[in-house]
Amino acid sequence: MTHRQGFSTQAVHSGEIKIKPYYSLTTPIVQTSTYVFENTAAVIEHMQRKVDLLPSLRGEYGRYGNPTQATVEQKLAQLDGGEMALVFSSGMAAVTTVLLTVLSESSHLIITDDCYHRTRTFCTQFLSRFGIETRIVPVGNYQALEEAINSRTRLIFSESPTNPYLRCLDMERVAEIGRRHSVLTMIDSTFATPYNLRPLEWGIDLVLHSGTKYLAGHNDILCGALVGSTEWLEPIKEAESSLGGVPDPQNSYLFLRGLKTLGVRMPKHNANGQAVAEYLTTRSEIVQVWYPGLPSHPDHEVAARQMRGFGGVVTFEVQGDLETTGRFIDGLQMPYIGPSLGGVESIIEQPALMSHFTLESEERKAMGIKDTLVRYALGIEDAEDLIADLEQALDHIGETGG
Repeated sequence: MTHRQGFSTQAVHSGEIKIKPYYSLTTPIVQTSTYVFENTAAVIEHMQRKVDLLPSLRGEYGRYGNPTQATVEQKLAQLDGGEMALVFSSGMAAVTTVLLTVLSESSHLIITDDCYHRTRTFCTQFLSRFGIETRIVPVGNYQALEEAINSRTRLIFSESPTNPYLRCLDMERVAEIGRRHSVLTMIDSTFATPYNLRPLEWGIDLVLHSGTKYLAGHNDILCGALVGSTEWLEPIKEAESSLGGVPDPQNSYLFLRGLKTLGVRMPKHNANGQAVAEYLTTRSEIVQVWYPGLPSHPDHEVAARQMRGFGGVVTFEVQGDLETTGRFIDGLQMPYIGPSLGGVESIIEQPALMSHFTLESEERKAMGIKDTLVRYALGIEDAEDLIADLEQALDHIGETGG
């Protein structure tokens, strides 16, 4: 074809052969842990192809990959604009495998302060046992980011948008700092997805996703992904086989199925996020709203320049205290109360009582997690219904004195 295919067309067709095994329309699930050989010559041929780094249409052992997984990887590489992609059993398996591969004893990495707390904990507590130093810098402070680099720095790692305040990094600026200092750059783009943002096109080296969220999109599997150049991903693939964070065939199939509708789902998530964020700014019961699509957001300008849409997550602060915020959440009828995001169903959480519950109050506050903070991950329900639900819940806490 002479023209560049649209996102949804690529999401449906890229990475897949036209005529599949058994003439199945969908890519089959190869439910096996072991692949057999017809004779010794076939074994030698397969092993020689591995030595020569040549592609093979067959597998060997499930921990080294499966055909459905390979199809997901090819599709995701095209959607994110990378040479190669890897799929993992979870987003954290992707994070830990990358860090354990690219970092070594006495090396140094930089992360931003507004990032997923499990990532931060792994960097500051687990990696420190191996003599790897983590420097945390304020998100959006590029001078502090550059000043934190030293001769041992191997990686700059952040998210965009971040969790939970949805801060958006200037991709070009981060990439330029990394190149100038010969430091690898990696962005967790879970909240954006390739539909809204393709960091590789702005010069970032590696893109990470918790595929559990928007990519799979149905709140029914755990998976992770990494996209980048073959040069960087080949050694990480070897490490994945050794560390064991590989996806199983069934999860790979569900991941593949979810990706095919990403281009249809994301516009709805984007529209719901924008509509709900704008509505919340009109309510006196809401102290502040964080959403990159609002001009009041500190990174609105850079987000508008880089992103196609701003996602379905809205973070806001409720007027009152911990108990008031809990009553507001309990008063909502539409969303489920839970810790995740990116699925077709809306999910809401009070971070102080869920993702950050085990931390002391002062530690939570130091991380910017107030008792009255709410993260609302909008699904694909109708925006009018989501807003009507918010209205009745906010009216109720207003009537009871907040």
